[in-house]
Amino acid sequence: MASRRIRPRVVLRGVVLLASLAALGWLADWLARAGVLSERFVDTSIAGRGLAGYAIFLGIGALATALGFPRQVVAFLGGYAFGTIVGTELALAATLVGCAATFAYARVVARSMVAKRFAGRVRQFDEFLGMHPFQMTMIVRLLPVGSNVLTNLLAGVSRVKAVPFLAGSGVGYVPQTLAFALAGGGFAIDPALEIALAIALFVASALFGIALYRKHRHGAGLEASIDEALESGAPSPVDGK
Repeated sequence: MASRRIRPRVVLRGVVLLASLAALGWLADWLARAGVLSERFVDTSIAGRGLAGYAIFLGIGALATALGFPRQVVAFLGGYAFGTIVGTELALAATLVGCAATFAYARVVARSMVAKRFAGRVRQFDEFLGMHPFQMTMIVRLLPVGSNVLTNLLAGVSRVKAVPFLAGSGVGYVPQTLAFALAGGGFAIDPALEIALAIALFVASALFGIALYRKHRHGAGLEASIDEALESGAPSPVDGK
């Protein structure tokens, strides 16, 4: 009878997963305790520092969104620090890098864990994106409900390819990123008008996303809580796709 031996690769994969989860937990705790996602940190460490400020913002923004912090906060701080145009560009870049990092982590490191934990949602995700991953990913990002980081994790263990998913995410991220960067103080105009424009843009993009979702879902859905929130108008406790 052949002896059963544990393959070193299996052990190594488990060690890498545990170590990575511990590191991610520490980084998330550090972000929360250090207050780097705050106007005070922007004032003291980012604004007015030129290329160094851009690099710090990109790094922190990408890390924050990869770990599940709301991308809308990153966009708001981008507008606050750099103005609407540059702030939108930097926040969009940071969010997309964070999206790619979470996608890659799920696909390369945590595939089995995520697939087991969210088996039903992964099947729904595959069904929803179907043959049009770019278009459907863009629609997902326009919706005002759902979890950005969970979407990235599900995509990482699904059959969707990276390029159309990231491209669709980049396009779908634009309206909300622009709206929150504008709310952060991008234009040197009346603050009340800034907020009004930001709200109008957010509402318009959300309604557009909901309309596209209902039109193109073809009987498929992302998850019951999202469908219920969109149909009933109930608020969602999660941060938005």
